[in-house]
Amino acid sequence: MRARLLPWALSVAVPLAACGGEASAPPAASARYAGPMVTVARGAVPDWRSVSASIGTIRQAQALARIPGILTTLLVQEGDRVTKGQLLGRIVDSQLGPQSGAYAAQAAAAEAQAANAQAELSRTRFLYDNGVYAKARLDQAQAGARAAEAQIRASRAQQAAVNAVAGQGAIVAPASGRVLLAPIPAGSAVAPGMVIATIADGQPLLRLELPESLAATVRPGAAVLATLDAAPVRGSVTKIYPAVQGGQVLADVAMPGIDDRLIGRRVAAKVAAGSRQALVVPRKAVTTRFGVDSVTLVAADGTTATVPVQTAPVADPAQVEILSGVYPGDRLAIGGGK
Repeated sequence: MRARLLPWALSVAVPLAACGGEASAPPAASARYAGPMVTVARGAVPDWRSVSASIGTIRQAQALARIPGILTTLLVQEGDRVTKGQLLGRIVDSQLGPQSGAYAAQAAAAEAQAANAQAELSRTRFLYDNGVYAKARLDQAQAGARAAEAQIRASRAQQAAVNAVAGQGAIVAPASGRVLLAPIPAGSAVAPGMVIATIADGQPLLRLELPESLAATVRPGAAVLATLDAAPVRGSVTKIYPAVQGGQVLADVAMPGIDDRLIGRRVAAKVAAGSRQALVVPRKAVTTRFGVDSVTLVAADGTTATVPVQTAPVADPAQVEILSGVYPGDRLAIGGGK
């Protein structure tokens, strides 16, 4: 019986030995990465600083009351656009009408006196020419006629002055722009110097409030990033005001897409205050899985290894700054090393 089983056992052992030989064979060599790569290097990038910013205008013009009286008419309201010289409202002083009438009556009386003086001068000159009156009487008549003419001119000038004051009751726009404030309603009593309307003069801009510690590092032309209506917008500093107020320095920024309907609106902004050295790589070299950023390192022999990194955004959306995880000289695979 054992003699019959021996050949069968040997026939089963041979395939088992062959299977064991395949399990212990070394694995095949993995493929080397030969795709696009980027070498990590330090470079100068803007040093962005978060600052306070608001939408403003270069100037704000004020339409003021020039005479006392009643604001009988107000033709504009907040948000309206006006042009320079446009009539905004009218102030009426009830005392100016009677004064103008009184001076008009004085002018009429002076005209009557002047007519009488001219007639008297004509008679006196006739009698002087015929040897009845002396030269002194003629001189007296001429002086009376000149005094009557002067009285006419004085009365008319006083009436014109009153009319000119009444004309100052017209409130006109001192500049073209949008009405920001019109705080006084029609029918109110006003005094000289009261603000009837405030007008935004000039193109809207972004006004930065820089800490005085940044005044020495921010220069005209510095880049500015702001968020307007959830969209990033880029601009540049055009003017830095040479004064410190409350520990802050004001700077104007020219930026497209600013709406002047909300003057004084606060926005989030960053300004480039100089530059610094950083590791910046293409965003395609960074892969994000489950909230963790990682890059694929490529060794000299083409083998790859995935390492986690810490990143930060930069101004260019196609690039990203690496804070930790790699070093200058490392080679990174573009597109995750596939």
